[in-house]
Amino acid sequence: MWTLQNAKNKFSTVVDAALAGMPQEVTRRGKPAVVILSASEYHQLLSEARQSRGSFVEHLLTFPANDIERSQVKPRTVDF
Repeated sequence: MWTLQNAKNKFSTVVDAALAGMPQEVTRRGKPAVVILSASEYHQLLSEARQSRGSFVEHLLTFPANDIERSQVKPRTVDF
């Protein structure tokens, strides 16, 4: 784990470690901020996420519409 200042000072070391297959975590003000990883690992994660995720239409079709009780509110009368 790197502080932001140390990561800036040793950026090439951080990049070399990420390229060697060891993602590098960087903190800002003591809180986790970013993870630096190789481009190939990043693209692999994206590809896996896209494969495991269905389409938006599939998501809508799996919505449990019959399990929701709908209120039987009637519209009010409006005079103009």
